[in-house]
Amino acid sequence: MKTYRKALFVVCVSAIVSLAGCSNKPVASTINEQATLTGPLPYNPLAWRVITSSVNEHKATMSTLYGNDVAVAYARANEGRPYPSGSVIALVTWSQRDDPHWFGARIAANAQAVEFVSFPSAAGVSPAYERYEGAPLARVAANEGDVKRIDYLVSQRAAVTP
Repeated sequence: MKTYRKALFVVCVSAIVSLAGCSNKPVASTINEQATLTGPLPYNPLAWRVITSSVNEHKATMSTLYGNDVAVAYARANEGRPYPSGSVIALVTWSQRDDPHWFGARIAANAQAVEFVSFPSAAGVSPAYERYEGAPLARVAANEGDVKRIDYLVSQRAAVTP
């Protein structure tokens, strides 16, 4: 009989302790809504898979290179050019801010730029480059540095994942 009472006591204490932790206070959102992409983008790169990422401590920015399924499969199996036709890659660059949930960590803040490189199916046609900046993101006119940006984006090697 003593074993039954001990078991009942443990169950009651466990129930009281677990209910004491409950409250009606709202839980802080863990979704980083500040880092969302707004504006008329031709694609949603955040729905794609990551090819690689980087941090620029000097500029306090972080960037992620995304790719559609064709681009990601190619990037993980090959290096450099040419991406196959139908590939689209996008570099999203955010400013950084302190993570309110993790001391010392930095997370994405506002999007600064989104760059797209798409590889057409026609032979001999150069890749298309588009850049979006601002809030909301808006397309920026082409300039002389676009070819260098294409070369830079295409040269990024895929991160090795375990």
